[in-house]
Amino acid sequence: MTRPGTVRFALICLPVALAAVIALPACDYIPRGSTQKNDLAALRTVTITVTGKKSYNAWVAETQDTQMLGLMNVTDAELTADRAMIFAFDRDEYRSFWMRNTIIPLDIAYIRSDGTIVKTYTMEPLNEIGYHSIEPARFALEVRAGQFAELGIKPGDHVEIPPDLLD
Repeated sequence: MTRPGTVRFALICLPVALAAVIALPACDYIPRGSTQKNDLAALRTVTITVTGKKSYNAWVAETQDTQMLGLMNVTDAELTADRAMIFAFDRDEYRSFWMRNTIIPLDIAYIRSDGTIVKTYTMEPLNEIGYHSIEPARFALEVRAGQFAELGIKPGDHVEIPPDLLD
């Protein structure tokens, strides 16, 4: 014997579950092993300076698509010592990045709206663990691995964010 509440619950949940399954293919997802990458030449660039330490010519990842692809499948030859990618978001929030389909090691700095670095990591290629910001951040800066240690870039340092990224 079926209870009326169970039938009602099923009638409510079934359409929701069906809608979720239908929507799945539309979700932004890049499978492991994909060779898809950003068209770096099409991205705008800005100068990002870690005060007193280093300036980078940075590609700007400011749309969901460019942020999702990030530096996936970018080579050492493309990410030279003076290049970086800055991920620009609308507000300070807890952030987490991974290295799916990213074939070179990277350093990442999470940066608050005021330009303060809150956390840095060296990330291993193809690693799918999350590298978390620890506290809210509006930006993430990715560069070649080892540069932050070499230059002494660390939490508390200041990054000059171009005004148009703060709008």
